[in-house]
Formats: sequence, C-alpha cells, structure tokens
Amino acid sequence: MRQTWRWFGPKDLASVDDMLQVGVQGVVTALHHVPTGAVWTAQEIAARQGLLARMTDGAASNLRWEVVESLPVSEEIKKQKGNWRDHVANWKTSLTNLSRAGLDVICYNFMPVLDWTRTDLRWRLPNGATCMRFDIIDFAAFDIHILARPGAAADFPPAVVEAAAERHRGMDDAARKDLAANVAFGLPGAAETMSLADVRAHLAEYDAISAETLRRHLIDFLAEVTPLAQDLGMRLCCHPDDPPFPLLGLPRIMSTEADFQTVLDAVDLPANGVTFCTGSFGARADNDLPAMMRRLGPRVHFVHLRNVRREGDTLRDSFHEAEHLTGNTDMVAVIAAILAEERRRRAKGRADWNLPFRPDHGQDILDDLGRRGQPGYPTIGRLKGLAELRGIMTALDHPMVTVAPM
Repeated sequence: MRQTWRWFGPKDLASVDDMLQVGVQGVVTALHHVPTGAVWTAQEIAARQGLLARMTDGAASNLRWEVVESLPVSEEIKKQKGNWRDHVANWKTSLTNLSRAGLDVICYNFMPVLDWTRTDLRWRLPNGATCMRFDIIDFAAFDIHILARPGAAADFPPAVVEAAAERHRGMDDAARKDLAANVAFGLPGAAETMSLADVRAHLAEYDAISAETLRRHLIDFLAEVTPLAQDLGMRLCCHPDDPPFPLLGLPRIMSTEADFQTVLDAVDLPANGVTFCTGSFGARADNDLPAMMRRLGPRVHFVHLRNVRREGDTLRDSFHEAEHLTGNTDMVAVIAAILAEERRRRAKGRADWNLPFRPDHGQDILDDLGRRGQPGYPTIGRLKGLAELRGIMTALDHPMVTVAPM
C-alpha cells in the first residue's frame, strides 16, 4: 500500500515540508484553479510538479505528484447539454498531457450538482475536536425551507419533516446562511462555488434526467475516454457518491457495489476502475466493505481510508466523520482485503500491484483547531489517522502474520 497525501496546491496550509515530515511516499493533487471543462495544459501540469519538487528552503523534496484527484467532469457532460462534447474532448486532451508528464492514476466523480454534501464542516465532539457531519434534520431544513425545492417534503419521513420545520424556526438568518453555505460547499479546493440560485438552476435541468439516464451518460463518457486511457497505460477510477444516497431529488448512480459493477461491465477495460472510498461506501449500512474490496479488488486503482459513525439505522440518516479506527467500518478487515489484493496482483505480475491510498479526511485536533484549514483536511488529524493505518498495515504484512508457523 503506497502512502499518499492530498495537497491543494500553494494555498494549502500544509507545505511540502510538512508532507515530507509526515513521511508520505507520493502526493495526490489537482489543478483546482483551472475552470471545469478547460484543458489542463502541459505548462500548468509542469508548474504543479515543480512546486512539489522543492522544499521551502529550495532543497529537493523528491516528492512526486502520483495521483490526480480530481480531473473534474463538467455538469455539461453529466447532463449531455450545451458544449459537453467539447468538454469530453478537453478531458481527453488533459489525459494525454497528464500521461506525458508521467501521471497514470486519475480519480474523478459523477455526482450531479454537489460533489459531496455536509451540513456542518466543524461539528464539535465531546473531547473538543471538530469534524464534518451530515445531519439529516438540518439537511431537510435546508432542502424544504431554505432552498425551497418544490416537492422536497415528500422525500423525507413525516417525523423528519416536522423536526426540520422546528429546526428551521429556531435558526436566525446567520445560521440559515451558514447551513446553505455548508451544503453548497462543493468539491474541496474547487475553483467554483455555487449560490442557491445556481443550485436551483442545476436542479431544474435535472428534472428530466433519471438515474438510468445519468448512468447512460456516465457510460457514454467512459466509452469515449477509457480506450484512450487504456492506450496511454492510465487508470481511471470513479469516486462513489458522498453520501451514497439520493439528495435534492437528484439521481445517485455510484453508491453501491452493484452500481459500480454495472459500469465496470458496460465499459469492460482494465483502465475503467474504482476509487474505493471507505468513508463514502461506509455511510450506507448495507455496504459490506471488506467483501466489496475482495470482489471489486481487481479494478480498484486508488483507495481512500476514512471512517464514519452512522447515527441512525435508516438508509438516509445522520453521520459524522469518526476517527479512522473507531467508526462503523472494520478498518482492519478492509486493509487485510487490500493487502490480499496486492499479493494476488504481484503473483500475476501486475505492474500496478502497489495500490496508492491516502488517509482521507480527519478530525481537527490540537493546533488544527486554530488553523481553519480546508474542511476535512487537517494536517495533524490526518497524520494521526495515517499513523494508525500504518500500524495496521505493518502488523498485517509482518511475516509473523503472513507466513504460516512451522
């Protein structure tokens, strides 16, 4: 398992020096400042690689950009509207430029409108740490009363609708504004942010797009870009929906093992693969993560290891970002499945046997609490998670465990 770290570029509060001291082996980043749909030029790619190559004092870092997260897929492509064909062509040009720069793992997602959704970006835990949280009551209050989406109340159980109305009545204008901003926060580090008017406009355009239609659009997109990726020796890996259930009346098509298997079968090339995110998959109680890793393993190209604590027992319920080893996901079993997949790949002679992973998200602890960094991406909280994950990896991969006793 190759240890990587997500970096948001020169504005990231974690520096190249910090990443070296964390001890990561590679970097996951993207050109967040480039508008969605535009080409990632060779010059911009090289500039990002140059930033990673040097420490603050100018010394060589020996850190490399190893995984792209994310090369964004535009709303035009997802809806197949406007100049979507030009955006597909630009995506393919970006792939070529990235390949020429030595990059071969490309993470993307196909979530409509909102790339991920939380209602609180700094929810306080009993020990004083903070984390990101999805509160179903707050979300219903946003959907029904702040966004005022037509028919929104019908998408929630009556008890949630009643609680959301009471929650909304108790909010002042500032609290309502904060909630709306949190829900519409969007992709971490992205160049664009959305207003409520933007969200409403996108939702209106999805009125005629069913889950089946959106899935067909994804397959159409992959049918265009995957053969090129295959020829270039690249690996594309779709990130699951976050959270993995329908929101705002929008279709969600990458939430379960069956969802991924359908798309993998439809474009059955090794380059078409999975970003195995234990946090996103783990927010659904019916996702068996160790078993999913075993079955999807041959097509997993990138791994996010994080944990969530589900706060209820329904499909759509509240959850928060837990410590890496204390949520609902059995992280030891997941890592065991990843290591087993790596051993299978090595036995078959696969060059991509060493799966890149990153400690995803983390709780704000210690000095993180005063930094106000990128929500979900604290330096110390992620380092703590990585240290715990390293311990599991080291133990499970030790000869005392992997070699049968005499």
